[in-house]
Amino acid sequence: VSSRGSELARGAVAAERTFLIMHNLFLFLAILGDITQKGYEKKRSKLLSPYIPQTQEADPAVQKEHRNQTPAPSAAQTSAPSKYHRTRSGGARDERYRSDIHTEAVQAALAKHKEQKMALPMPTKRRSTFVQSPADACTPPDTSSASEDEGSLRRQAALSAALQQSLQNAESWINRSIQGSSTSSSASSTLSHGEVKGTSGSLADVFANTRIENFSAPPDVTTTTSSSSSSSSIRPANIDLPASGIVKGMHKGSNRSSLMDTADGVPVNSRVSTKIQQLLNTLKRPKRPPLKEFFVDDSEEIVEGIPQPDPNQPKPEGRQMTPVKGEPLGVICNWPPALESALQRWGTTQAKCPCLTALDVTGKPVYTLTYGKLWSRSLKLAYTLLNKLGTKNEPVLKSGDRVALVYPNNDPVMFMVAFYGCLLAEVIPVPIEVPLTRKDAGGQQIGFLLGSCGVALALTSEVCLKGLPKTQNGEIVQFKGWPRLKWVVTDSKYLSKPPKDWQPHISPAGTEPAYIEVSPETRTYALCVPYSVMKTCPLSWVQRVHAHKAKVALVKCRDLHWAMMAHRDQRDVSLSSLRMLIVTDGANPWSVSSCDAFLSLFQSHGLKPEAICPCATSAEAMTVAIRRPGVPGAPLPGRAILSMNGLSYGVIRVNTEDKNSALTVQDVGHVMPGGMMCIVRPDGPPQLCKTDEIGEICVSSRTGGMMYFGLAGVTKSTFEVIPVNSTGSPVGDVPFIRSGLLGFVGPGSLVFVVGKMDGLLMVSGRRHNADDIVATGLAVESIKTVYRGRIAVFSVSVFYDERIVVVAEQRPDASEEDSFQWMSRVLQAIDSIHQVGVYCLALVPANTLPKTPLGGIHISQTKQLFLEGSLHPCNILMCPHTCVTNLPKPRQKQPGVGPASVMVGNLVAGKRIAQAAGRDLGQIEENDLVRKHQFLAEILQWRAQATPDHVLFMLLNAKGTTVCTASCLQLHKRAERIASVLGDKGHLNAGDNVVLLYPPGIELINAFYGCLYAGCIPVTVRPPHAQNLTATLPTVRMIVDVSKAVCILTTQTLMRLLRSREAAAAVDVKTWPTIIDTDDLPRKRLPQLYKPPTPEMLAYLDFSVSTTGMLTGVKMSHSAVNALCRAIKLQCELYSSRQIAICLDPYCGLGFALWCLCSVYSGHQSILIPPMELENNLFLWLSTVNQYKIRDTFCSYSVMELCTKGLGNQVEVLKTRGINLSCIRTCVVVAEERPRIALQLSFSKLFKDIGLSPRAVSTTFGSRVNVAICLQGTSGPDPTTVYVDLKSLRHDRVRLVERGAPQSLLLSESGKILPGVKVVIVNPETKGPVGDSHLGEIWVNSPHTASGYYTIYDSETLQADHFNTRLSFGDAAQTLWARTGYLGFVRRTELTAATGERHDALYVVGALDETLELRGLRYHPIDIETSVSRIHRSIAECAVFTWTNLLVVVVELCGSEQEALDLVPLVTNVVLEEHYLIVGVVVVVDPGVIPINSRGEKQRMHLRDSFLADQLDPIYVAYNM
Repeated sequence: VSSRGSELARGAVAAERTFLIMHNLFLFLAILGDITQKGYEKKRSKLLSPYIPQTQEADPAVQKEHRNQTPAPSAAQTSAPSKYHRTRSGGARDERYRSDIHTEAVQAALAKHKEQKMALPMPTKRRSTFVQSPADACTPPDTSSASEDEGSLRRQAALSAALQQSLQNAESWINRSIQGSSTSSSASSTLSHGEVKGTSGSLADVFANTRIENFSAPPDVTTTTSSSSSSSSIRPANIDLPASGIVKGMHKGSNRSSLMDTADGVPVNSRVSTKIQQLLNTLKRPKRPPLKEFFVDDSEEIVEGIPQPDPNQPKPEGRQMTPVKGEPLGVICNWPPALESALQRWGTTQAKCPCLTALDVTGKPVYTLTYGKLWSRSLKLAYTLLNKLGTKNEPVLKSGDRVALVYPNNDPVMFMVAFYGCLLAEVIPVPIEVPLTRKDAGGQQIGFLLGSCGVALALTSEVCLKGLPKTQNGEIVQFKGWPRLKWVVTDSKYLSKPPKDWQPHISPAGTEPAYIEVSPETRTYALCVPYSVMKTCPLSWVQRVHAHKAKVALVKCRDLHWAMMAHRDQRDVSLSSLRMLIVTDGANPWSVSSCDAFLSLFQSHGLKPEAICPCATSAEAMTVAIRRPGVPGAPLPGRAILSMNGLSYGVIRVNTEDKNSALTVQDVGHVMPGGMMCIVRPDGPPQLCKTDEIGEICVSSRTGGMMYFGLAGVTKSTFEVIPVNSTGSPVGDVPFIRSGLLGFVGPGSLVFVVGKMDGLLMVSGRRHNADDIVATGLAVESIKTVYRGRIAVFSVSVFYDERIVVVAEQRPDASEEDSFQWMSRVLQAIDSIHQVGVYCLALVPANTLPKTPLGGIHISQTKQLFLEGSLHPCNILMCPHTCVTNLPKPRQKQPGVGPASVMVGNLVAGKRIAQAAGRDLGQIEENDLVRKHQFLAEILQWRAQATPDHVLFMLLNAKGTTVCTASCLQLHKRAERIASVLGDKGHLNAGDNVVLLYPPGIELINAFYGCLYAGCIPVTVRPPHAQNLTATLPTVRMIVDVSKAVCILTTQTLMRLLRSREAAAAVDVKTWPTIIDTDDLPRKRLPQLYKPPTPEMLAYLDFSVSTTGMLTGVKMSHSAVNALCRAIKLQCELYSSRQIAICLDPYCGLGFALWCLCSVYSGHQSILIPPMELENNLFLWLSTVNQYKIRDTFCSYSVMELCTKGLGNQVEVLKTRGINLSCIRTCVVVAEERPRIALQLSFSKLFKDIGLSPRAVSTTFGSRVNVAICLQGTSGPDPTTVYVDLKSLRHDRVRLVERGAPQSLLLSESGKILPGVKVVIVNPETKGPVGDSHLGEIWVNSPHTASGYYTIYDSETLQADHFNTRLSFGDAAQTLWARTGYLGFVRRTELTAATGERHDALYVVGALDETLELRGLRYHPIDIETSVSRIHRSIAECAVFTWTNLLVVVVELCGSEQEALDLVPLVTNVVLEEHYLIVGVVVVVDPGVIPINSRGEKQRMHLRDSFLADQLDPIYVAYNM
């Protein structure tokens, strides 16, 4: 008593203190003039109302103590009318989900945190993307947002107490463990106090130890800033973009000093990186529950295990239960043997007695069906069905046929007549809901049911038939998945009267199916209050009870709530006649508060406490249990106050220690008379539970269902269950029916239900109930955010466990911040009360979730939409870091084995060292006169003399016409003129660098040979994009500066562009070197052509931007050029009589060599097709190949992709144009990456019908150090493929697997190794050689390897390491190798090479620079991107990169912006499932935003910098918590 008194005193003091604070606050506001006196009084009373009510309601424990007693009218009831009288528009309906005590307690718990901001990073969203229409506009007529299933979810005072203690502000919740973390203390304290002091302040704290220069205010990522590079929806064609101006070989100090960098050189002056830092801080929170992590050694596959059980979890301790019997069912001799007999008896003996009264939409009785009318109309319908639908010889219906009943729920009379008419005709009625549209939720399942039941006939009323959706011809539409139905109208005027001598065959009750769910066994009078009436007049059922002195009422919790809301409209109603108020969804554990609240309100209207009778029902077992009306004055049955923690482990524990997470449940009476009940374990064999264990309720009764139609297997496991004991022996031979309800049998054989199997969520070995989680969500101030309390909870299987997903409808007027605050608090509440993490929380626009016929949320359809990415959320919050606790431990790298030991091990194991070589150049005899010339310029001069009119180059335009050609003599003369201009205008000396800035064409070739004639070093550079100068011109400028070019050769058009005002906005145009246009050249020739003193002299510089954003220039000597051209000539068998078609960019790598060099060396004719022309004419490349009967053609991946996507549906058009590709011998994709097999296969299959041989398509491999290592060529075996294990690749190992193996990756050989090229596979760390089929770095030795990097500062160590390095062991010859920077492996095959020896295949896996080191494993971005790209039809492209150990996934959305948020869970799921990684950030952008270079490769690092500098203008950025 004393402790209770002190609690009351503390409560009074707190209330008084709150009152004073509120009073002073409003007084202050009134003085400021912001509020009138009347407004002040109104707001003051509204805000203080939760604190003023009498304090005896404050303690939930006391509430529970008094619940067993009869509730008496109290002060609470005097205030109740004002509380329950609400206008029923807008979001007020969600009031029915809560009890008063709970609502007030939650408000009090959250009031003190209302004003504080979240420390979580809010998602970034385009404002234009998600504009919600008003709810009324999209609410279909006569559908309700009220949920039949969720409508009864009510939260107890237990939850309010829990929230009061645990629902602290989100900052302190998430930052509980940050206080002592390794981030700077100022950052922790800033976040933990929940104050966002401004971006610059928090950044200064977060990056306290970072050198920051030239700090500028961060841009706001919440507004849409369109950048020139991403504002257009079309991807800028072929743009090379270096990231942050990084040049390979530069000193670190020479980087742009104005760039504000973090420790790893990434700019931080943006809100994006601030948000990521916030995200990182949230992730430092320890995971719960603390499940034991598992790990299996690298050499084994990772075993996907089940989380280990907690040794301290509660376990059942009772004895095994025995089946409980109901009281014996008495036999009355004069009862009718079957329903039809009962109908015949009452229809003939009590014809005028009313059977059923239907109400209209105003709630007034509109029609009363007597027993006589029911009998006569059912008889007419039975006669019509059997005799009038077909002919005598061919009746439409036979006995036992199944017929669909399609009637709206506001027409019970017609339905009842149709039902009994079917029974009298001995056909089986299948009642279904009225279909409203072709795409009704669950409509397809109904169609499947009708089809499997063989239903061909549907009965309906005339009014209903008119309302069904029709086609333009007036016929009823074919509903999705439905069989073709014949529709029969059952209104009386369409029925035939049977002859007097016709009588239906009424058989005694047998075991044949009847599909009966509710039926009168005795003569009763029913009043049916349709759902539509309840919506307009919620009190109508109470009025009918009062008016007709009804003894029994069947209601749902929803009806109780609606009546409470409107009860002030009718004060004089009396419910004293009610003997039983049957609550049909009393099995829902949250129904107890509905019953209590209704009783407390209507006890003064004569409602007897003992009249409330909850009952439990299920589709399979029908009525499982029902509480009988008690004796007046006797104490009411007790309640069970259970521990939620115990329930999650499936055991019954009375809640004692933790009042926060308790579940109060009421009984649903005893076992039905004549039946038996037992509780079995919900999973596995039907083993009987112990007495203190929760399980599935099973019933043995003649009143249950018989079977699932057409599903014999499921029927056996549901309707014919024989319980077994702990040893597995059957207990008796009586079959039981699984009810689908979870519960237990308590003291006195009372049945308690705690949930449904449908809503059971098994997460990490613990059970949670979806209804409980919905109730928790509704308790967290949902009225501001959730539309009409509509919340769905289900689980999805992700990464070997179930994950909880919460989906709610968002109110149209809810603000972004309110929604985010609510979502964050719901996560916290569920974590505190249920000790389980939510994987995904999504908000969808109001009225968009699929509905059940009565307006509830269709859970299975919602789940299906979520999984297929069609839910279209407007807000989403993923929390994989909290939920996914079964990831394998990060790999700890073991100290490496030395290279000598590896080599000895390989020798002992009989494995050869992984090396391969092309044909030996020295052994190949060549009769061509070219061999005597060492320089390409000399070869051109020789060809100009020997074959002056032989055409070397043809340039085509988009129409396929030749716009320019160059014969040997023409090329020689043009080159001479350019060399002359370089000497006269440019005053250049031998060895000066000259930038060639030309579009793809012959002018570029002229300028290149002009430079060679003048002794200058050409540097080919892609010209800037005229429409995108700000993004493309800086790259040009950087190459000009880095190459130290003294002159730029270009066209007049490009010269004007370089000096234009638009260019001046991007770069400094005044400091360009000399610019010479070559459009009009003087007819002047050089007196003497330059000849280099040695072949090792520099021929040209090759500059390229790598996929990692690194700008690198390599030096190519004359001897390397000669060797390269010779190797390609031999591999491809190129001679003067040959033609090849090239559709490539000619600025770097092998593309440049094929475009500019090879024709002059080999003398073949090159047909040049600029890739940009394909955008205007997709047929250009293929039609050229067909027109000139080309045998060898070269292209890039971007060209192949363009043809595959653009011509995919136009193969027939190609045929009609006469295009035939059977002439192609080799179609080679020029690339510096792993072969894209999927694209190559798509291309091959697509154009197979127009003659393309699948064997023709192959790929090349080159790198910066050696532009051509592999090229398929014309001789030798076809490219081989292997399947490797992805998991092993992550551990830097190769494990070959069979096709179709899980987690397998298909790799293709990258062409054949070129003549003169040697390859060895090396461990990149130890620099020792590895064995055959082992992963390592590809090293190359060849006469055409580049001489080194060309940089401003000579970096000797980098030069030596990349171009002139030696193996650390096992190479006696001390060969000098060049490191390609690519991982791969060599595998000896069974095929025979051209030399006659066994063929060694080289497989490229990926670039070392690009790999992502996460969790101690090595990931290749392309693997993750491939997984992501195939999950949704609207993903056009995908790229991944890391930022401070977080994986960032960027996806291009090619569909509607509505689909943007659908991608977030799909991306997170697939990366987790297939790669064991948790995605940190998902960014959804427009098509064309991901930068792609000229070779069709993604520039991920440039994308990363653009993202962090907030230049992407994303549609949505989701930060996974």
